[in-house]
Amino acid sequence: MKLGFIGFGEVGFEMSTGFKASGLEQIFVYDVMQGHDVYGPLVKERVEKSKVTLVSSSQEVLENVDVVFVAVPGSKALQTAKELVPFLKSSLLYVDVSASSPEVKRGIWESIKGTGVSFVDAAMLGSLPLYKNKVPTLASGNGSDLLLKLMVPYGMDVEKVSDTPGEATGIKFVRSIFMKGLPALLVEVLEAASIMKVDHLVLKSLAATMNACTFEQTLNRLVTGSAVHAERRAHEMKDVISMLEGINVEPIMSKATAERLTWLASKKLKEKFGGKTPKEWKEVFEAMD
Repeated sequence: MKLGFIGFGEVGFEMSTGFKASGLEQIFVYDVMQGHDVYGPLVKERVEKSKVTLVSSSQEVLENVDVVFVAVPGSKALQTAKELVPFLKSSLLYVDVSASSPEVKRGIWESIKGTGVSFVDAAMLGSLPLYKNKVPTLASGNGSDLLLKLMVPYGMDVEKVSDTPGEATGIKFVRSIFMKGLPALLVEVLEAASIMKVDHLVLKSLAATMNACTFEQTLNRLVTGSAVHAERRAHEMKDVISMLEGINVEPIMSKATAERLTWLASKKLKEKFGGKTPKEWKEVFEAMD
């Protein structure tokens, strides 16, 4: 079993370290920045720490491996795929782990499928420094079953979504609305709380609320309650925005909240439910049809 990485940033480094510990000895890597004055030393430091083999080109990686993980920036993923086409072979499993969009993942497949390679759109859903090669990963594309067969024995935690490229990344992107939105929201909350010198009280109150129930119960309560009380909550958020502007906190997330609640109020769900809070969050979206 020979594994390759094209792009050796955090993804390649952390996964290689994990794969090595899991018994995968032959790993070949190439990074376009390996000769760069500033970033080259970092690439070489990672190579030494992970004990992988650094080669001189992407072509050399592809000539030596059975599976290649393409871990380039999302903005470079499609162009990289097009550049690799002359060197791809039908026996290769091409795994794109970039943070590019579902549309780009489909474009990559369209660009390379004529070579006969198997393709996987791989969406990683956790911290690489924490999980390394065991990071929970969703897979879609015609090579998904092969990925499970070849890489699960070396510790990968892979769940197949479908044979359609882009679907795994689509799930990750929807998840990112929450996982990236929540930190942004917390930054706004903590900035205001710190300026007002009430952070300890705000955090105590939030912790009590969030710890009172399971995540699923809290999600259900927040969504169903907002369906009925959206108009009132939107009005409250407008007052929150005024307060934040008064203490020189840019109310970016608060404005978005007010806008979304106003949209929700426009669906007239309170009338549809007769003023009563529905039991399940799915009822809210079924009532919008």
